[in-house]
Amino acid sequence: MLELEHGFRVVDVHARLHAGPGRPIRGRTIDAEELEREDHQAGIVRSVVFPEAQKGEQGYLRANNAVARQAVERPFIAFARIDGPLEVGTTVAPIRNLTATRHEWQTSPEDIEQYAYDDRFHGFKLDPTRDGLPTEDVLDVLEDVGLPIVVHGGQRFPPREVVSTILQRPIPVILGHFGGYPLDREMMAAAISLLEDHDGLYLDTSIVRYRDLLEQAIMEHPDRVLFGSGSPSTHPNVGVMEILTLDVPEDQMKRVFSKNATRVIPGLGPEG
Repeated sequence: MLELEHGFRVVDVHARLHAGPGRPIRGRTIDAEELEREDHQAGIVRSVVFPEAQKGEQGYLRANNAVARQAVERPFIAFARIDGPLEVGTTVAPIRNLTATRHEWQTSPEDIEQYAYDDRFHGFKLDPTRDGLPTEDVLDVLEDVGLPIVVHGGQRFPPREVVSTILQRPIPVILGHFGGYPLDREMMAAAISLLEDHDGLYLDTSIVRYRDLLEQAIMEHPDRVLFGSGSPSTHPNVGVMEILTLDVPEDQMKRVFSKNATRVIPGLGPEG
């Protein structure tokens, strides 16, 4: 694939990286070498990377460390993937959560502190529908350390649930896929409307295919939209081109492609 020539500094806040064991499955997972090559083709100079969901494996300690090792001496910064015992997305979840307790392999407050003060990690990734929500004591420490969290929003964890849980605290939240994965216009529009009242909320553009919603969010909240490719589910070239073809001013594109992200995640800056 030909390299894009666009003249913007582009950083990516949303890329999953294969943590092993075994080799990545083409089209579903990607290793560091291939992601670096695809980023170069798309003109992306730096990316946030985190592990994919690990089947048949309890916890993310090994996977997080594997991703952090792959990020060394590459244009990547690692986010630690975290989990918890609280269920979301079912009618019985509130009842079950009353008696839920954390397993020893699930993220603890001590784990958050270790990740936060390990210079290999610059933030956290949370997918509540796959991995559950952390307990209150974990959220307490996340609030204390103040690092950003990329949150996977979607039909089982819609924007209103993000508001009633994580956004109750002053934690920088980057809501992946405009909060509407997969391609739910109403939830994406709901997430945009939340930006008015929640200063700590940001939206990433990964796998948002609706041009009008992208343009609306960028024009109404130019400091709150961050570029995310959604790699490997989509090629970084696709994500970059979708922003390049929007009808928004060049200055707004610069904000989306890098200025906003480097303000929220300093490690994505030129000196990161």
